[in-house]
Amino acid sequence: MQQTTADPVQLELLAKVEGEPYTQLPDDLFIPPEALQVFLETFEGPLDLLLYLIRKHNLDILTINVAEITRQYIGYLDLMQDLQIELAAEYLVMAALLAEIKSRSLLPRSSEVDEDDEGDPRAELIRRLLEYERYKTAAERLDALPRQERDTFLVGSELPSLESRVVHPEVDLQEVLLAFARLMRQSDRLADHQISREPLSTRERMSQVLDVLSQADNYLAFDALFNLSEGRQGQVVTFMALLELVKEQLVELVQTQLFAMIHVRLKTQ
Repeated sequence: MQQTTADPVQLELLAKVEGEPYTQLPDDLFIPPEALQVFLETFEGPLDLLLYLIRKHNLDILTINVAEITRQYIGYLDLMQDLQIELAAEYLVMAALLAEIKSRSLLPRSSEVDEDDEGDPRAELIRRLLEYERYKTAAERLDALPRQERDTFLVGSELPSLESRVVHPEVDLQEVLLAFARLMRQSDRLADHQISREPLSTRERMSQVLDVLSQADNYLAFDALFNLSEGRQGQVVTFMALLELVKEQLVELVQTQLFAMIHVRLKTQ
């Protein structure tokens, strides 16, 4: 008779520690009793717990079974105590109120007791539950709305720092000639008896113009360089000196806009 070899038993792999497989728990492994206990539901107070129980069992707040809801409430408190969760005093106050309502529903009513003076704790509890449900529903709807810094985030961008610079138009030579012609006409109107003057030097006048511009505050009006009392000869010498200075790039002519007054300033390097 041929003997067959049995297949090895496949053990379930529990974990691997540093590459070594473990198929059974170590004998000295200690697991605390509370290690695997998970409590998912959290409540903001006894009314929140009551509303949770009513919604969980699809009950109508106006026709709730006080005995059943009290049993569930006490059972939940016992569970929380078993899980070593510290109970606030208001939970115990609500438990006492439910027990009172339950006991009153079991006792026979006396016709001699004035119900208006005594009050109905069940009606008061229902009123508080309805009011709490309205606020809780409104809070849930508000929480469902998109919220900034949670659902939407603002995107901020800054513009790069731009240097503000005014670009002046180039001064046309035709406008310079027109300005000089205007000054010549003014000089002719002021001309009277002409006497001979010593010859004027263009180079000397160039130095005078540079001195005037160096004492001026940045810009100087074109007309301010001309002395009408010098007559046409003085105007021509000043104009020639100014043109030489522009040619040698010692001064520059500037206009703030087209057809505006011409200004002269020392040219910066």
